[in-house]
Amino acid sequence: MVTGLIVQSKIKHKPVKRLFDICFSFLVLSVGLPFYILISLIIFASSPGPIFYVQPRVGRKGKIIKCFKFRTMCINAEEKLKKILESDAALKEEYNKFRKLKNDPRVFSFGKFLRKTSLDELPQFFNVLLGDLSVVGPRPAMPSEVEKFFKNRAEKILSIRPGITGIWQTSGRNNLSFEDRVKLDEIYVDSQSFKKDMELIIKTIPMLFFSKGAY
Repeated sequence: MVTGLIVQSKIKHKPVKRLFDICFSFLVLSVGLPFYILISLIIFASSPGPIFYVQPRVGRKGKIIKCFKFRTMCINAEEKLKKILESDAALKEEYNKFRKLKNDPRVFSFGKFLRKTSLDELPQFFNVLLGDLSVVGPRPAMPSEVEKFFKNRAEKILSIRPGITGIWQTSGRNNLSFEDRVKLDEIYVDSQSFKKDMELIIKTIPMLFFSKGAY
């Protein structure tokens, strides 16, 4: 649970959405198994370290969840980020605004491809099956991001499961400031519907090929 944050959800749970999440994720994991294996082998050959990267994120009602991704960075990435930000004021300003670096020196070559195509997020379908994520929802934020940026919007945004994709994913992604992403997450919670989720999933597919706003 995020420190000092207790979320009492006023939004009713939608069993149909959960059923869709389970069926869709099972289909992706079943059909995509050869790709999971291939990506794992390339990561193993490209960079020393584990295949997967596990990061704490904030889930529904402020619960801390472990979010799975294919690893795209070198080992000791957090320590290297600290040194980078301490030595370069421009990069520090960029990171504070977007929570990412466009030309991140910690990302190895194949990792850049995975990020451009969002294939690094494929393991998150395991999170969906576990009930931590939804296929569509608000962006899963880190605890420090919730405490810094969500403010009085935390209760609303954290009342539902975060998603692998969402409005933020199809509206500029990393080109958006973090403040803009939070606003889009709030809009999603207010306007969510099964039809809206289908539209966002369909809009996400071309993002995998054209990589606009992804890095």
